[in-house]
Order: sequence, then structure tokens, then C-alpha cells
Amino acid sequence: MRALRLLGALAGARARRRFEAGMPRYLTYIVSFTCNARCVMCDSWKKPSPDELTLAEIERIFRQLPALDFVRLSGGEPFARPVLLEIAHLAQDHLRPLRLHVTTNGILTDRIARFCEQRRTRVPLQLLISLDGMEAKHNQVRGRDTAWAAATATLKALAPRRRELRLELAVNQTIVDAEGAADYRRLNAFLRPLGIRHHVVLAYDLSATYSLKAEMDAAPKAIGDFATFGDFRNGQIAALWDEVERDVATWPWPERLAKRYYIRGIRDRVLLGRGSPNPPCVALNAHLRILPNGDVPTCQFNTRKVGNLRQQSFREVWFGAAIGAQRDWVRKCPGCWAECEVLPNAFYTGDLWQHLPADTRSA
Repeated sequence: MRALRLLGALAGARARRRFEAGMPRYLTYIVSFTCNARCVMCDSWKKPSPDELTLAEIERIFRQLPALDFVRLSGGEPFARPVLLEIAHLAQDHLRPLRLHVTTNGILTDRIARFCEQRRTRVPLQLLISLDGMEAKHNQVRGRDTAWAAATATLKALAPRRRELRLELAVNQTIVDAEGAADYRRLNAFLRPLGIRHHVVLAYDLSATYSLKAEMDAAPKAIGDFATFGDFRNGQIAALWDEVERDVATWPWPERLAKRYYIRGIRDRVLLGRGSPNPPCVALNAHLRILPNGDVPTCQFNTRKVGNLRQQSFREVWFGAAIGAQRDWVRKCPGCWAECEVLPNAFYTGDLWQHLPADTRSA
């Protein structure tokens, strides 16, 4: 079975990499909170980001980390940092990831294109560009009248060059309300001629990472909790996920497996009020998060800091006294359903493979 053979090949690639038990395998590095959009569902653009790690500090930190499977550079808007290319080179040189991932609003077309052209292509780049509906809706969500024009210009500039640039290009639509859900089909039709995969996530009501509070616990209080950011008409979420699942059925098996896992969790939490699947969380274990100033928070929904990599060595933070209490908190957490937390959890605990659909097994 092709899917299982490919799973085995990926497992083999990871097994050949020497790593220490209990060390991180997946990095989410928020390079800046600065953002050139004004999104309705995110306060990142309101957050100060004056004390970002310098390139020298980033290199010193990366030298202390083990080889990683995935490095995700995020923001804010990551391309708001003029040195993002140098950060990516440092990640490739010292962390040796199997994949490099960047999420962007796509507004800085020229800078994004130069990054894709000048980066070292030995590591595949996954570039995820945000489009939250068609033109009027996307501009309203992003708080800029030119957001759609800029993001679609970026897509059209890069789509024909994917093979040349060793680029995996996709769109992420954050569904914030009923209007965004109603735009799904039209946006899907717009992307299809470009051959660009259309990912969908449902906006949750609150993220500690992008809160204006220095430290905050916004995690679910019970298994299955998921509060949406906006309002939806009766049956609209169920109808949307039915349509998304039909489209996902044509995707290559790895993306299909991951997206169906996410969709199943949304269905269970939002529509049925229960919590399955609910993988053990790998925050502060396989998944390391670093904030722009070097702080290491617990996770996206709990920004209690366990140390600062500008002021301390990685091993002082990772094996220190402060991290123990937060790892206990992680073990007791009933479980969130943000895709950027859930998929590392599912992958590194093996829960993803426990929910392998029948049509994926034979892909």
C-alpha cells in the first residue's frame, strides 16, 4: 500500500537522524509580532515587538538545538522582518529540517518572491498564503483595502514557478463568520485553475499568543470545548465541512489524512460537543515555541513562560525547574483544537495513524 510505504519512508528518514529522547522535533518560531494587516480575529498587529532576537542571537540559539523535523517561521507577518531570508538560512544550516514552513498574508509580493528565489532549495519550502474569502470579505477580515490584490498577485507570481523553486504553495482560508463560510466555494473555484490547494480552518475565539496580555491561559476548560470567533447560521458549519471533505478526497494522501483528522475534531467539538480525537499534547516536549524576544511559552493557548533563550541556554530552559510545572499543566490540559497545535500532537504521539481512513490506506 503506497500510503503505508511512504509513511515508512518518512519514519526511516527520521530514524536515521540522531536525537536525544525528550528533545524537541518541531519548532514554531514567531519571528515578529509586527504585522502589516489589521485582522479582525488577531491582535498581533497591536502587540509591541521592539526587542526581537538579533541574527547573532538566533544563530547562538539554533546552535544549541537538535536537528529538527519541521521548522515553522511565523508572525505577525514574518516577511515584515527584512532578515527573514537570513533566519531561514540559519535554520537550514543548524537545525537541518526536513521541511521549512512559512505562513504569510502575502501582501509583500516582491519580498516574498525574492525570498523564494534566493533561499537554499535543498530543503522544500511550504508557503501558506492567507485568503479568508473573496475580495470584499478578505479585505474586510484583513483590515486593508489592498490585501486581496496583493495576496493574489503573490500567488500568481509564484504558482508557475513551484517546481523551479522547490515550493509547496497553498492557500489557508480562516473562516471567521457566516460570510467567510459562504465564500468557500467561490474561492475554491478561483484557486482551481492555478492548481493551488485550498486549506480551511475555523477561527477560534481567543489565542493567548496574540493577546495583549503578557501571560494568559486561554486553554479549553473541558474536553471538546471550542468557541468560534464569529456567528454562523444553523447547519452552516456542518454544510461547509461536508463540502471541504468532498474536496479533500482528491488531495494527495498526507494532506488528506491530516486535514480529515482536523475536520473530524472540528465536527466533534463544534457540532457534537465531544472531544475525539484528542491526542496527548506535545507542547514543551516534541513541540518548542519561541517568541520574538526569545521567551519560551507553554503553547498557543497558555503563554506562561518557562524561560528565555536570550538570557539562558537551551538546556537551562528545557531541563530547568520552571518547565516542570508547565509540563504538568500540559498533561492535565483537556485538549485544544488549533491545527498548528493539534497536528504536531497527532503526528508525534501516533494518534494520526490510529485514524487512518480506509481510502488513505490504499492510496
